[in-house]
Amino acid sequence: MTYNSKPVREGNQMVFGIRAVIEAILAGKEIEALYTQRGLGGGLLNELRDVMNEYQITAQQVPVEKLNRITMKNHQGVIAFISPITYQKVENIVQDVFERGEVPLILVLDSITDVRNMGAIARTAECAGVHAIVIPAKGSAQINPDAIKTSAGALYKIPVCRHDNFMQTVRFLQESGLQLVCCTEKTNENIYTPDYTAPTAIIMGSEEDGIRNDIIRISDHLAKIPMFGEIESLNVSVSTAVILYEAIRQRTQAVS
Repeated sequence: MTYNSKPVREGNQMVFGIRAVIEAILAGKEIEALYTQRGLGGGLLNELRDVMNEYQITAQQVPVEKLNRITMKNHQGVIAFISPITYQKVENIVQDVFERGEVPLILVLDSITDVRNMGAIARTAECAGVHAIVIPAKGSAQINPDAIKTSAGALYKIPVCRHDNFMQTVRFLQESGLQLVCCTEKTNENIYTPDYTAPTAIIMGSEEDGIRNDIIRISDHLAKIPMFGEIESLNVSVSTAVILYEAIRQRTQAVS
């Protein structure tokens, strides 16, 4: 998790204090981020660590000065942020889609860190009828009020699946019969070549690093968006819209 040193905006669903955070976890709240003071100890903190282990929640240890930038209230060295959405399991989504007789279309976002890009992508995905968005548990933008607002509420509607073992999750999609289509410039094949009428997981990478090499190596298709101007790339949210609607175009024509 990356610490955001900017002031936390109202509505971020912050919980602070060791007991309050423990109770939030035990109540089943989705923890978006958890920060603990570096070097902090004590019996109650040990109880928090036991609960974190039980619920498979990780925390980032930070200096107390960083916690004080988030809030000057009595945080006791522990601050958590509650996700405004409930994350789902992609295994359940894929099974449900197949059982309904539909052809899965899953969007996989590899380390998209900008919350506004995340929101814009979710809005497009929901409009396009994507069945779910898959993100890694670490190294991904937080689903916070900014992301919700940018998505025009789409993040409340489309299932978002957050998984610790991201590579294993991608392999699960492939083993479940979905072709992996990586949108990347590392190919001569364009986005119009793959057959998106088949079960498909479209994978988008961050603008800085792209899609991780381990995923590219096992993918079924590498596909790039043709570029004819002097600027070499599109914003990732725009790129996602372009490839998603190629998939929708093919699927619409197939049933017409």
